[in-house]
Amino acid sequence: MINSTDLKNGTTFLSGGKPYKVIKYSHIKVGRGGATVRVTAKNLVSGNIEEKTFSSNVKVDEVTTVKRKLQYLYTEGKNAVFMDPTNFEQVEVETDIIENELPFVKEGQDINLLFWAFGGADDKADIPLTIDISSKVNLKVIETDPGIKGNTASNVFKPASLENGLSVKVPLFINKGDSIVIDTRTSTYVERAK
Repeated sequence: MINSTDLKNGTTFLSGGKPYKVIKYSHIKVGRGGATVRVTAKNLVSGNIEEKTFSSNVKVDEVTTVKRKLQYLYTEGKNAVFMDPTNFEQVEVETDIIENELPFVKEGQDINLLFWAFGGADDKADIPLTIDISSKVNLKVIETDPGIKGNTASNVFKPASLENGLSVKVPLFINKGDSIVIDTRTSTYVERAK
C-alpha cells in the first residue's frame, strides 16, 4: 500500500483495478479541512490521462511492475514487435498502448518495456504497460527551410520534419541535417544537440 501523499511523479499505483502512472502531483491544503492530493495520471492500459483526487490519509494499492530489456524490431498493423535478446522470443504490444513513446524509438534500439506483473511464474501472463524512455532524445532534422546566417532569434520558430516522422517547431537557425534535442513528454524542441 502507498500513502496518497507519496504519489510523486513517476510512481505507479492501482485505482479501480487499473494501473496508473503519476505525471503531475499536487498537495492541496484548504483552511481547516483535511488536505487532499490531486494527481494527473496516465492509465497504463488505455493510455488515457485522468485527474484523480484522494484524501491525504488514504492509501492506494501498489502496482508490481517488471522491466524487461527488449529490442524494438518493427511495427506491423496494430502491433509493435520486440525481441528478447537473450532467448530471441518475440513480444507483440498493441501500438495504442505505447503510441506516445513509440515515435521516439528507432528500429534495432534496445529499450526497457514495463510490464504489470501479476505474480505468476510465467512472464507471458504479464501485461505490457509502457516503454521506459528518457525525457529527452536526440533526433535529426530531415526537412526544414534553410536558416539565415546571423539569425539567432530564439522566439521565432519554423516547422521541421524529424527522422521519426514528427513535425515540430524549431528556431530559425536550425538547418536540415542538424541534430536537436526533443522533450518526449511534450514532443517539443529543447535545444540543438551538442
